[in-house]
Amino acid sequence: MSKPVTIRVDDALHALLKERAEAEGTTVTALITRAAHNAVRDPRLEGAAEVFRNFVNDHAGAFDQAFPEDAPSQLDASGQAA
Repeated sequence: MSKPVTIRVDDALHALLKERAEAEGTTVTALITRAAHNAVRDPRLEGAAEVFRNFVNDHAGAFDQAFPEDAPSQLDASGQAA
């Protein structure tokens, strides 16, 4: 169940929100809801994607050996096995 929340923004910010929402094919409500979720997400996740990318880069050779059919050199432009 969702709860309504009222916020007040000035006309300039509202115009920017509408423009961004239209560009993304979404609504201002969805845009603000996503921002609220990001504001309260677990701080332990900050930087997690970067840590994961570094781990994969550091161990790319081992991944390629373990899964040779999925090695970058074996994939086509869409990322599928060639």
